[in-house]
Amino acid sequence: MIVLLLNFYIALLALFVWLRFIPFNLFWKLSPVIVLLALLVGLFVPMGWGAPSGPAVVVRNSVEIIPGASGSVIDVPIEPNRPIKAGEVLFKIDPVAYQAALDQYSAQLQRDQALLAKDQTNLQRYQQLVTQNSIARQQEEDQKYIVDQDQANIRLDQALIDGATHNLDNTVVTAPTDGYVTNLALRKGARVNGQSPVMAFIDTADTIFGAEIPQIYARYVAVGQPVEVTFKFFPGVVYTARVEAVLQAIATGQPQVGGLAVAPTSVQAAPFVVRFKLDDQEAAQRLPAGSTGLAAIYTDQVKASHVIRQVVLRQTAILNYVNPF
Repeated sequence: MIVLLLNFYIALLALFVWLRFIPFNLFWKLSPVIVLLALLVGLFVPMGWGAPSGPAVVVRNSVEIIPGASGSVIDVPIEPNRPIKAGEVLFKIDPVAYQAALDQYSAQLQRDQALLAKDQTNLQRYQQLVTQNSIARQQEEDQKYIVDQDQANIRLDQALIDGATHNLDNTVVTAPTDGYVTNLALRKGARVNGQSPVMAFIDTADTIFGAEIPQIYARYVAVGQPVEVTFKFFPGVVYTARVEAVLQAIATGQPQVGGLAVAPTSVQAAPFVVRFKLDDQEAAQRLPAGSTGLAAIYTDQVKASHVIRQVVLRQTAILNYVNPF
């Protein structure tokens, strides 16, 4: 952009000299250098913090689907890369063993409940006999202990039933949110162990947009400031957005847990990440994860540079038709 403005000035200067509006003396010969320095110092260098820009990317959360039960897969009703609604079935595991365990624990519960009812009846009878001094009080205490054991067995049976019900429910794995499954390799007949991920689920309910801004230009970026961004996936189009957050930490400032002392490293000024939200939510849903582009943030500083940044951004948007990099 600075080259374009400088060439425009030189062309205008040549025209005025040719028309003899100005004399071609030493001052006008040196004026292009003066204009170049004025543009650099007064506009283009301050534009870095007045309207900083950086590469942008579209990110979607990936969820590792790990089944809560082990067994053989009996059905995989989904297709890869097809939109899926939250709660839709991803795959099913053979439930026979888990249903048998649930039936077994349910039968045990019914048996223990019947025993409890019988022992409670005996306890009431013993309590009456004790009041009549027909039996020793120790027999009543023994019967109370039996009733307590029956109640403990019932609580254990209920816990086993809850666990079996949970395992049985986990034989049907559903989508956690709206999204799609990519790189689907799971097939009917495969065995899953409940510990290893079996598919990657891409969450489309929340699309994350981020831009990398050099540290020297990020100091005036704040939440709520306007953003313009163009993506290579949609060449020639510039979208508006708003800054949502400036991430307060990057890996360079994160210590790693270990048993070693601090090791000197080559510290570099890594860019900060600015997260923004696209105004056009329909376009946000259409953009694939991994889409890249260029974003510009318009701060409250050096507002005269905003126009220059807008022109540069639109030039980039047009060049996206032919520039694959």
